[in-house]
Amino acid sequence: MRKWVAASLMAGGAMAAEAAPDNSLKPAQRPDAAAQELQHESYQIAAVGTLRPVARPAPPKAAAPETAASELNFDSWVKAFRNRALAQGISAPVLDSAFSGVRYDPEVIRRDRNQSEFTKTIWVYLDSAASALRVKNGKAALRKQQARLEQIEAQYGVEKEIVVAIWGLESSYGAFRGKMNVIRSLATLAFDSRRGAFFEGQLLAALRILQAGDVPARQMTGSWAGAMGHTQFIPTSYLDYAVDFTGDGKRDIWSDNPADALASTAAYLKQFGWVTGQPWGVEVTLPEGFDYTLADREIEKQPAEWAALGIKGLDGRAVADHGAASVLLPAGHEGAAFMIFQNFAVLERYNTADAYVIGVGHLADRISGGAEIQGAWPRRDRALTLAEREELQERLTGAGFDTEGIDGKIGPKTIGAVRAYQVAKGLTPDGYASPRLLEGLR
Repeated sequence: MRKWVAASLMAGGAMAAEAAPDNSLKPAQRPDAAAQELQHESYQIAAVGTLRPVARPAPPKAAAPETAASELNFDSWVKAFRNRALAQGISAPVLDSAFSGVRYDPEVIRRDRNQSEFTKTIWVYLDSAASALRVKNGKAALRKQQARLEQIEAQYGVEKEIVVAIWGLESSYGAFRGKMNVIRSLATLAFDSRRGAFFEGQLLAALRILQAGDVPARQMTGSWAGAMGHTQFIPTSYLDYAVDFTGDGKRDIWSDNPADALASTAAYLKQFGWVTGQPWGVEVTLPEGFDYTLADREIEKQPAEWAALGIKGLDGRAVADHGAASVLLPAGHEGAAFMIFQNFAVLERYNTADAYVIGVGHLADRISGGAEIQGAWPRRDRALTLAEREELQERLTGAGFDTEGIDGKIGPKTIGAVRAYQVAKGLTPDGYASPRLLEGLR
């Protein structure tokens, strides 16, 4: 069913799933007093790589290179980029308008550099992603946009609650769409050598959007990493998947009217194989003596086959037949367990972090009137830092359990190495990379 997906709708860093407040990766201070309870915190989840950025509360001042040399070098880069953009068909007037007043932005680089260190556990993320306030606001947003959302659901086959949940995590239901100049942010990131090629491609796509007349340059605002609108599309995804649902001749994801943005999100999910009526996943209970090596994304069985192995829904019955499914243990054998279906992988095209997908799916369930997650979480654990994740990979590889790279990303290869180590040591082979596991390796 699911291969690890490298593509994502959003731009940005290494491992992020944000429950967010303002920009999906990306929250921000909101004026609404109630909303300040949880929505303004941004949580990053240590998960498999995603292209999506994360906006977080201002991190400690770090080495953002705001120097005269940086400004001078940036100006030289812009001149060279202008020639490349002209060669790609971007007109001189569009370039002149888009780059008017654009300067190097050290804040963008500072945020980019701080991404991978700020991590939270999945349960802390979900506490915010599906908080009582976010559920309440989601129900209100659904009621307000009911007629439009029903039309979108009828056209694209994507349930309205899923669309609303993405809207809620990406921009707090439109309240925080990002106010940064997208051209400035993308130019700064393209100038920066760390991921310059990727962001130059996004910058060219943003200029093509301006050239098509969908939005004036001054209104092309978004997150620090260039994610835009109610549901935070990066420019290339906008070009490929955004739709004009209102029929006014523009694909307007920036305005107060969310119609085009919500429809674009549904169109995006449909394009990647959304199955109407299929859940993203279902919380399940595992039997005593369960073989945890079966909790692997590459192992799929029909719900009836899983039921024969003792895996049941929370009601004690076999999960309904929604197609082939895998068992997911996002926090190991001490955490909640889920049976996940194809739509889980489709949501990963928006953000590859499991925490984000579970956050969207669970928030959608709650907006529909569903219950909170019933399984416990190992709340005594904390998230591993980037340095610790790299150390974990180094120690696993050194002990003969090759993670095939030291990058600090807990992806399928690292999970497989963790599981092999656990089998060798007689531990529960759930693949969970915890602080306790790292201590054992030490």
